[in-house]
Amino acid sequence: QVQLVESGGGLVQAGGSLRLSCVGSGSIFRINKAAWFRQVLGKQREWVASITRDGVANVTDSVKGRFTISRDNAKNTVYLQMNSLKPEDTAAYYCNADVDFTGWGIPYYGMDAWGKGTLVTVSS
Repeated sequence: QVQLVESGGGLVQAGGSLRLSCVGSGSIFRINKAAWFRQVLGKQREWVASITRDGVANVTDSVKGRFTISRDNAKNTVYLQMNSLKPEDTAAYYCNADVDFTGWGIPYYGMDAWGKGTLVTVSS
């Protein structure tokens, strides 16, 4: 099974911090470019941050200086450190990545995978 699993969401007060994790599990053996998106109910999903396998990172302007995306290739994990959280950061956060995986012993490259999301709620 090819699966990205997010964790680390929760309820936090404004000004607080959370760290989200995204792990490539099952048959995923390599995460290439990865990104975090977020979505508020009834609105379009928006891009938050992305990172290449070599660690070149970008974040959207609204979180610049507060959020940091990073990765640990040995652990097949991507992180989103969120500091100085604001109520408007409340959303479901999703991990997206280009992944390589094995199926029936055969390697497959470059599949676009999504996690099921983790909810972040920031109270004022």
